[in-house]
Amino acid sequence: MRAAVLGSPIGHSLSPYLHRAAYQAMGLDGWSYEAFECDEARLPGLLAGLVPVRGRERGGDDAWAGLSLTMPLKRAVLPLLDTVSEVAVEVGGANTVVFRDGLRHGDNTDVHGIKQALAEAGVAAPGSATVLGGGATAASALAALRDLGLFQATLLVRDPARAGETAQVAERLGVSLAVETFDKLEVATRVDLAVSTLPGGAADAFADRLARVPALFDVVYSPWPTRAATAVKEAGGTVVGGFAMLLHQAVRQVELMTGRTDVPVEAMRAAGEAELLRRS
Repeated sequence: MRAAVLGSPIGHSLSPYLHRAAYQAMGLDGWSYEAFECDEARLPGLLAGLVPVRGRERGGDDAWAGLSLTMPLKRAVLPLLDTVSEVAVEVGGANTVVFRDGLRHGDNTDVHGIKQALAEAGVAAPGSATVLGGGATAASALAALRDLGLFQATLLVRDPARAGETAQVAERLGVSLAVETFDKLEVATRVDLAVSTLPGGAADAFADRLARVPALFDVVYSPWPTRAATAVKEAGGTVVGGFAMLLHQAVRQVELMTGRTDVPVEAMRAAGEAELLRRS
């Protein structure tokens, strides 16, 4: 059985280390997991060329169990799928494709990853939250917050005109969303939880002001810690890093692709941390 992660750029992905560690610990000797460079233009052709596993048959050497998707493919894949889970429809993006019964099933495990990462750090039920950034991960963050019982949030973006898709996600989720620009950061961070979905280094300029939040979830995992994470920790706040999200969304992907629930979380964690250490 084969699986892979697709995206562009893809060379930095930790997914192969996480998934391969799971396969090894689970005794899935015939399983492989690769990383393929793939942009939106190449995605339809690549999907068409895969031979999915059918029913419960293992298939031949070219049988595919599933795919992990990263940027820029999470939204682009939706029209290419046969079925899409409710959560993937809500957030407008799928980061997982499972081949089953000859069909392509789309799902989103980022929401699960965020919830598990927050729970692991003891941030289970924030009463208020602000999300920095308006991309696909911000949409998943809003879904996770909704699942944790939070039905209103603030979204901080550089240009509100570009936050339309995320605002639509909030509407589908039933979340009341206030869209503000970063000049409102002072007020917007008077919350229980700040979620930064900004790319590495982008939140550094806001570190001093983010330091006041009781809890920060920063989706960056390398380099780590970020200046914002350090500022919050030094001020006595709780910090959740992006690696925890990446780990737990991968755990859920392994469950979906293998059909098993005995996924070795700690073996995957150790493999990911070892690779991050090697890169540092």
